[in-house]
Amino acid sequence: MATANTLWRSLAATALVLVLSTGHARAAEAPPPLPALGAELSGLTVSGISSGAFMAVQFQVAHAQLVSGAGVIAGGPYYCAEGSIRRALTQCMAPSWWAALPSLDELRARAEAIAGAGRIDPLEHLSDDRVWLFSGGRDSIVDTTVMERLAAFYGQWIAPSAIRFVKLPEAGHAMISIVAPAANPCGSEQSPFINRCGDFDAAGEMLGYLLGRLRPAASTLSGEMLRFDQGAFVAGKAIDAGLADAAYAFVPQACHSNACRVHVVFHGCRQSTAQIGRRFVDGAGYNRWADSNRIIVLYPQVEPRYGLALGSWQWLNNPFGCWDWWGYSGSDYATQGGVQIKAVRAMLERLAAPRQPQADPAARQP
Repeated sequence: MATANTLWRSLAATALVLVLSTGHARAAEAPPPLPALGAELSGLTVSGISSGAFMAVQFQVAHAQLVSGAGVIAGGPYYCAEGSIRRALTQCMAPSWWAALPSLDELRARAEAIAGAGRIDPLEHLSDDRVWLFSGGRDSIVDTTVMERLAAFYGQWIAPSAIRFVKLPEAGHAMISIVAPAANPCGSEQSPFINRCGDFDAAGEMLGYLLGRLRPAASTLSGEMLRFDQGAFVAGKAIDAGLADAAYAFVPQACHSNACRVHVVFHGCRQSTAQIGRRFVDGAGYNRWADSNRIIVLYPQVEPRYGLALGSWQWLNNPFGCWDWWGYSGSDYATQGGVQIKAVRAMLERLAAPRQPQADPAARQP
């Protein structure tokens, strides 16, 4: 029979092998870096669904000087929750007589206070933006009145002619796509929250309004979906920011040699790749339009978690994998200092960095 010391040495050695092998496996599986593509950030547009819609509004307002347009599907006004999950779930999603939606004056005062403190761009930079808004008549999660308040919020700076509000009576709380295989019926509110509503193409309608006349969508994709290291854009660990280690970007073939525009898409709750694989990034409907119109589509990713997580001592309450629009990642969540906003901004800077010249294979010959 082995002695206690021998047993402990054996266990320690086994543990060391497991740690080393696990570390090696993780290193081997580490996603590659996001490439520098010389992308054109002037004319940057963003969009999102549900929590991603709130995040798109946050990013647009925080970086109003950079962003030129936003598509918002079932979202709400900037800083509506004011750092409270209770307000997020009631006043900002399903307002009632006992939990009223913040007034336009309240929303403007909050935004102006944050801008006055220099934490977001001056709100006047919204004046040259375009916004495309969508609300489903059967949406039981984010009430249409919330979207109407968002339209009024935008209307304080943006001309009515630059705001398009689409309401589809039969649609539920979901991304509306004509390309997703096995999409849910139009009024569904079930995973993966991607629905088919006849021939309504939300991504195409949105991009066409935000960017102007587009070439017809590609019938066959020539671009590629890149999985990249999202953790490289976070100070510290991605998981501590509520973000996944890896994210995705669709890059048209032409964008490897030409400057292309960029559109950022924020998925909704329960739509991250950790939860539904690539069903959203492949099936939301953006990529075929991007492919024929030289648009890089960035798909940053949230990591769902509740409490502590492996490799992190930070407590985060986000079990459904939502973007932070109520403060789970910190009090700066809606500002340029928010960890998630900073990470996405850094990804954009990387895409806009000059391309690295390709080495000539012949020059390496002896």
